[in-house]
Amino acid sequence: MGSLSGKRALVLGVANERSIAWGIAQALSAEGAHVGLTYVGDSLERRVRPLAAKIGADVLGGCDVTDDAQIERLFADVADQWGQLDVLVHAIAFAQREDLTGRFVDTSREGFRLALDVSAYSLVALTRAALPLLAAQQGSVLTLSFAGSERVFPNYNVMGVAKAALESAVRYLANDVGPDGVRVNAISAGPIKTLSSAGIRNIRDMLHVAEERAPLRRNVTTDDVGQLAAALCGAAGRGITGQVLYADAGLSVLGV
Repeated sequence: MGSLSGKRALVLGVANERSIAWGIAQALSAEGAHVGLTYVGDSLERRVRPLAAKIGADVLGGCDVTDDAQIERLFADVADQWGQLDVLVHAIAFAQREDLTGRFVDTSREGFRLALDVSAYSLVALTRAALPLLAAQQGSVLTLSFAGSERVFPNYNVMGVAKAALESAVRYLANDVGPDGVRVNAISAGPIKTLSSAGIRNIRDMLHVAEERAPLRRNVTTDDVGQLAAALCGAAGRGITGQVLYADAGLSVLGV
């Protein structure tokens, strides 16, 4: 029997089989959780449904996290179909391609707003909507960050600022919902080649440097992140909240 047997886990952000969110969904399923997935738009639905079938996951419909009405409808559907929610995984981030190149100082006002809305505020909106279900189960909220929240990475630009806001939101949310028995944490993964990271112009260089210099001399995988996520959302993480845990083969400990 897995550590999450009988639990219900909703994972937002699966785009394809290389998504970190997919690695997390697989790990949660392997530990016995019943997983639900969402999508945004027809093209992603076509990718998500075959993946859901591989682990027997429910597809709980589309959800654009910039639309509060869609968020409310999603959790109404979760309540109707499942009656409970133990784990909420927020693996969502977005910035316009033009705001991930050149100088950060040239970020447009609309580009800044959009990146912060999708990548950081959505965690607040989703947690608020899910809270009645999560509190009933003393559940767990998990999101994904990156070291660009603390240090400057070329061509990460406004997304680094969004990740900094996201990590701060993790701490404030953890304090707010802790009395309800709900935990909120983030995993800061090392560079991984995904659909999202493909939008970062120098991602191949980042992967090469990480593999060459990290103490473990390798890049982390979506499975590495998934295993940590499953532990955090299970009994092993029951005393952990408000934290940003690094899964980066040790790269973050280096000063140079």
